[in-house]
Amino acid sequence: MTRQTTAAEPRGLTFLRAATALQTLTLFFQAVTAGMLLTSSHGYRMHDVGSKVMYAAAMLYLLAAILAWRPGGGSPRPVVYATGFLLLASAQVALGVAHVPSLHVPLGVVMFALSTLALVQALAPRLPRPAARS
Repeated sequence: MTRQTTAAEPRGLTFLRAATALQTLTLFFQAVTAGMLLTSSHGYRMHDVGSKVMYAAAMLYLLAAILAWRPGGGSPRPVVYATGFLLLASAQVALGVAHVPSLHVPLGVVMFALSTLALVQALAPRLPRPAARS
């Protein structure tokens, strides 16, 4: 009988994946409600509530990245991504409150793209690295 060995995943990786997925979904919801602003009187309220949920999701993503890195033994790279993303979310909220759609809308598109890339990276299976040659 053969036994398969796999590299152990760092603890907290599932939480990090879930937080990344939640963040991506909230950004998609924000895109939908931004379109609703143009066609419905309910669009503003939904977009406003969604912005608060999106910001909370960005904070949760940072927390998940820290927990996957520090006590979980994972890479510190997601912490850097999550910190940058929280800064982008802060700028996005400020631009929305200031009613600057010429920057608010493109930044939202960039944030959704970056979050989608982070989600794909978090969900991608990790292949073991070959041993270094000496």
